[in-house]
Amino acid sequence: MRYIISGKNIEVTEGLKNAIYEKMGKLERYFTPETELHITLSVEKERQKIEITIPVKGSIVRAEQVSSDMYVSIDMVEEVIERQLRKYKNKLIEQKQAAINFNQAFMNDEEDEEEEDSIRIKRVKKFAMKPMDAEEACVQMELLGHSFYAFRNAETDEVNVVYKRKGNTYGLIEPEF
Repeated sequence: MRYIISGKNIEVTEGLKNAIYEKMGKLERYFTPETELHITLSVEKERQKIEITIPVKGSIVRAEQVSSDMYVSIDMVEEVIERQLRKYKNKLIEQKQAAINFNQAFMNDEEDEEEEDSIRIKRVKKFAMKPMDAEEACVQMELLGHSFYAFRNAETDEVNVVYKRKGNTYGLIEPEF
C-alpha cells in the first residue's frame, strides 16, 4: 500500500510515521499493493485527530478518530476501518463493487457559533454521482460513516437520497414531479 501522510497544525515526525506504518500495515491483507491510504493528522486545542481515506474503485472507505493522544487515535482508527471492511465484505462481493482493489485472500476469507436567523453554508462538496441502486448507496453511506447519502438511481436516472433511521433501518427519498 502507498501511504500519503499530511499534517495540519502538527509536524509529522518519524515516530508518528512509524506508528502509522505499523498499525496500517495490518490492513495490507485487505488491499492490493497499489491501493493508496490518504492519512491526515491534525491538532485542534487538545484534540488529536486522524482521518484515513482509502479510495477504491467506485467508492471510498473512510474513518476518523479523535483522542487526547495521537498514538491512541492511530490505534483506534485502524480498528474502525478493519471492522468496516469485515462488516461489508459480503456486500462488496455480491455487488462486485471494488473487488479489484481488495486482496484476493481477504475476499475468500470466511471470518467474518452563529446568528440564529442567518443561514451560512460553511462547506460545499462536489462529487461525481455514479448510477447505483439504493442498496449499494446504503453500503457507500456506511463505508463513509455518514447518516445520509445522495446518489443517482440507476433505474430512474433521478437523484435520490438514502438515510439512516433509528433501529438500524434505512429510508429512501425519491423525487416526485
